[in-house]
Amino acid sequence: MNRRLLAPVGITATGQCFPPKVVTNDDLSKILDTNDEWIRTRTGIRERRWVEPGTGASHLGAPALKMALENRGIKASDLDLILVTTVTPDTLFPATACRIQDMVGATNAFGFDLNAACSGFLYALTTASSLVAAGGIKRAAVVGVDIMSTIINKEDRTTAVLFGDGAGAVIVERVEEGLGILDFEHKVDGSGGCFLYMPAGGSLKPATAETVANKEHTIHQAGSEVFKNAVREMADNSRLLLDRNGLKGEDLKLFVPHQANIRIMDAAAKRLELDPARMMVNIDRYANTTTATIPTALHQAVEEKRLAKGDHVILSAFGAGFTWGSTLLRWAY
Repeated sequence: MNRRLLAPVGITATGQCFPPKVVTNDDLSKILDTNDEWIRTRTGIRERRWVEPGTGASHLGAPALKMALENRGIKASDLDLILVTTVTPDTLFPATACRIQDMVGATNAFGFDLNAACSGFLYALTTASSLVAAGGIKRAAVVGVDIMSTIINKEDRTTAVLFGDGAGAVIVERVEEGLGILDFEHKVDGSGGCFLYMPAGGSLKPATAETVANKEHTIHQAGSEVFKNAVREMADNSRLLLDRNGLKGEDLKLFVPHQANIRIMDAAAKRLELDPARMMVNIDRYANTTTATIPTALHQAVEEKRLAKGDHVILSAFGAGFTWGSTLLRWAY
């Protein structure tokens, strides 16, 4: 059974923001026991962007949203909702959505943050689209932003090389019948939480001098477990949407997977029997920006004119939790 919205809702504009500082693999080789070839062959990453100290998620999220608003040709005051998805908020409270609302001048919007790790953007897209489809609001913005350089252990080469900082934003509103979000499927399996997590910093284990000294406020990952689950679930979830809607891999104009690791992405595309040329890739330049990977990749696809009105697109993600999901769209503009 398709998970259809009550009315046709889709993405009508995109935007992005990355910090200017570029960190290459050669730069990392000066502080870690690694090298460019080791990183590229295992991850597909050549470089990433890292913020300067004192930069918060809102400082990237607000410009990304302003770009999306400009691309749509509307004012911030036209927004009814700002939904921000992040694992690196400026502060636990107030919500980063509140900060971004103030920074862009969205005087008529309410907002909140959502945390589903790397799957967050897709969860937020469904949430915002459902509110629009139900008629409660007219227009929403979804902002995916993460400042991952602030929560990586820069002495751990298995994780430090993987992540970057960035923000992507989309505008969500009613579209023509037959366009927009056609179907979606989201899942969660909390038993996988032990394979990708941050040990301290929450109510279960508040920050202490000891937790800081032990680097418990950084990413801990069991790479092999994440890898095999991500490949299977992203591919199977996307295949489910194709089958439910009578489509094949060849019917997709674009596959936009979470940019975690090029080997995961390639394996998922292969399981979908998808032409590799139809997979959007930006991990080489920006690394894994967590919840920002899909909206920034989508924005770049739009800039590169890889999408036209009516094209079928699948967005797919897998993240800590475990959380995962996919969304099938017919591009609306």
